Amino acid sequence: MASSKEELFLLIRRDSWQQGLSVRALARKYRVHRRLVREALCSTVPAPRRTPRRHSPRLEPFKKTIDQWLLDDLDAPPKQRHTVKRILSRLQQEAGADIAYSTVWDYVHRRRQEIAEAAGATPAAGFVIRHNQPGMDAEVDFGEAWVDLAGERTKCFVFAFRLAYSGKAVHRITASCGQEAFFDGHVHAFRTLGGIPAGQIRYDNLSPAVSRVVHRSRSREEHPRWADFRRHFSITPFYCEPGLRGAHEKGGVEGQVGYWRRNYLTPVPRVDSLNELNDAFAGFEEAEENRRIGMRIRTIGQDFGREAPLLLPLPEDPFETGLALNPRVDRYGMVAVRVCRYSVPVRFIGRTVHVLLRSSEVVVFHGRTEIARHPRLTTKGAERVVLDHFLEVLLAKPGALAGSEALDQARREGTFTPAHEALWSTAKHTLGESEGTKALVQVLLLHRHLQHRDVVAGIRAALAVGACTADVVALEARKAAEMEGRSPTVTATTVLPEPVAPPDLPLPSLTERRATRLPTDQRPLPALERWDQLLHRPGRESR
Repeated sequence: MASSKEELFLLIRRDSWQQGLSVRALARKYRVHRRLVREALCSTVPAPRRTPRRHSPRLEPFKKTIDQWLLDDLDAPPKQRHTVKRILSRLQQEAGADIAYSTVWDYVHRRRQEIAEAAGATPAAGFVIRHNQPGMDAEVDFGEAWVDLAGERTKCFVFAFRLAYSGKAVHRITASCGQEAFFDGHVHAFRTLGGIPAGQIRYDNLSPAVSRVVHRSRSREEHPRWADFRRHFSITPFYCEPGLRGAHEKGGVEGQVGYWRRNYLTPVPRVDSLNELNDAFAGFEEAEENRRIGMRIRTIGQDFGREAPLLLPLPEDPFETGLALNPRVDRYGMVAVRVCRYSVPVRFIGRTVHVLLRSSEVVVFHGRTEIARHPRLTTKGAERVVLDHFLEVLLAKPGALAGSEALDQARREGTFTPAHEALWSTAKHTLGESEGTKALVQVLLLHRHLQHRDVVAGIRAALAVGACTADVVALEARKAAEMEGRSPTVTATTVLPEPVAPPDLPLPSLTERRATRLPTDQRPLPALERWDQLLHRPGRESR
């Protein structure tokens, strides 16, 4: 060890100076060679140990070949250059070399840099530390993540919004990275942070915001809806350079996505819905406020406390983040939305409906009335069918219920309970196959006006007395609710959030459109006082 040798040099010099011991005596006392004693007396610091230059006779015949490959790599794309493993593989396949991996690695590690310097290659670019002011700048990015969603491995996307000064980050995981998820992530971030950065927000050239990148320029052609969104929230965007050249311009959020994936999405989370995972994200973000970034003396939460009052206030008017679509209901009572299909009540078959496609849900309107609401599907070609939407058809076609997709999904979701199964079995045994199924459908219609748990309690009470009609089930359901001191009726068919009216879409005026395209009429107005002259034209009397 160098430290022990330095201590030995110190002891030798001290004994030579204090006790006057000779070189031979010092060598005998410390059991070292006299050459080392003389070295200690001449210098306080041991001479550095020379590393012997090792020769590799097996690699020697192939060094020129490796050098040529490394030289050719200077003109090759960065992702298609030779790795040590590839060099070793080529040597074994093309020249039959029998060389160890470590031998090739030692040589390539040294020669790659020497060849690059000799060829005058561009050195690695340096970086300049950016000065971030509180409440000013932020960065945005999307990252991929896998989630076991309802028992199925699903690819999802993590929206990350990070304040540059404090490092405070807000995340939102969605089923897509489309424009609706992009907008929804911003709104969620602004509400969580309590304001909007007053400076620039840095972005990639992602398609929800940028329609076209102007060549060799910072100019961008923005998506019209994104332009409306950023004006509504007073956002000043900064678009990074395309590709790897611009990755360093928002390096904070680039590293944030990877950090979040490694620390909070490993192992792969298992959840029943993305809302459950997003609720967990809020707790993770709160825990992150106690962390210090790098060598900072303050935590993320302390720095965020300084810049939170400097953020711009949120606008009072909301912005609808959903994408407005107008599909037509097909004969199966389904609407197609982004390669997925969703059911609506069958009475709207053949009509055009209004759909709001949001990052996590699909809301269907007819006029200004909400008629269906579904969680957004993530698999191409997937379908979500609600049994309640088809009850009127099943009253006329009871035989279609047993093999329907709606019944299968209701069983998997738990809305068609064992109590319903028992009622159906009893009704078919008592009334017959067709009439028994109609009796079940009439009971299912009760869910539109009575609470689900009350209807299930009514079914069990009716079965206890051997009845299977809807009247008995409704009576017993109301009794079950009254025993708990509450009303059994419901005002909505589902226990989903309050419906939101679709935005008013302005209708274009054909008169205004034509007026803007026609040239200005320069002709004088007609003189009506000369109208009588037309009645006395020459030759009119002869006719």
